[in-house]
Amino acid sequence: MLRFLTYLAPSIPHQLFVHVARHAGERCGVETSIDFETRISGPLEGDDDPFAGGRADVGFVCAPTYRWMRERVTLLPALVPLDARADGRPVYFADVVVRADSAIARFDDLRGRRWAYNDRNSRSGWFSMLDRVGGETRFFSGLVHAGSHLRSLEAVREGRVDAAAIDSNVLFRERHDDLRIIESWGPYPIQPVIVRNGVDDALRSRLGAALLQVDGLEPFGFARFAPVTPADYE
Repeated sequence: MLRFLTYLAPSIPHQLFVHVARHAGERCGVETSIDFETRISGPLEGDDDPFAGGRADVGFVCAPTYRWMRERVTLLPALVPLDARADGRPVYFADVVVRADSAIARFDDLRGRRWAYNDRNSRSGWFSMLDRVGGETRFFSGLVHAGSHLRSLEAVREGRVDAAAIDSNVLFRERHDDLRIIESWGPYPIQPVIVRNGVDDALRSRLGAALLQVDGLEPFGFARFAPVTPADYE
C-alpha cells in the first residue's frame, strides 16, 4: 500500500490528487490511498510529521517542507502548470490580489492595511510576503489567518481584508473579474512531490516513472509532470 497525503487541497482540487494516486497505483501495481490535511501547507519543525513515522509515504507539500525534510525524503517529478508564465517549467507565482474596485494601485499602498494569508507554512501565501516586506509584518495593520487560498480570496472579495498573495495555480482556474493583480512574485519552484526514503528503492523508481506518464491533468490547470532536482529548491 502506498499512502498518499496532500497538504495542497482544497486550494488545488481534491480530485487532482485522487486522479494522480489512482494512476500511480495502477502503473506501479500497488494499492494506494489518499488523505488530505487542510490545516497547513506541509509540516515544519514542531508540526506533526506523518512521513517520519511511516504513516504517509508520498506527499504533495509546499517547498519549505521539502527543505526541512530533505535529508529523509526524495523528490519525485513535479507538476507543470498550464499558466503561460511558467513557460513549460515546474514553477509557479504568488499573485497579490485586491478588489477590482479598490483604490489600491501598488504594493506600497497596502501599508497600514489588512492582509490575509492561507497559513504560515506556505511559500506563496506567507513566506513570499515576508520576503517582500523584509520580515516587517508591522507594514500591515493586521494579519488574518484565512486557512486556505480560497478563503483568502473570499476575505478579499468580502472586504474583510485589503489584499492577499495567492498561489497562481488557484487563480488560473478561478474567474476573478472582481479582483485585480497588483504584483506577481516568482517564479518559484512548484510545490514538490516527496516520497519518504523508507519506501523501497525499486518502488520509488517506478513511482517516478508513473508520474511522468500521468495524463488528464488539464482540467486542473496542469500540463504534465516533469523531473526536478534538489538544486531547484535551493
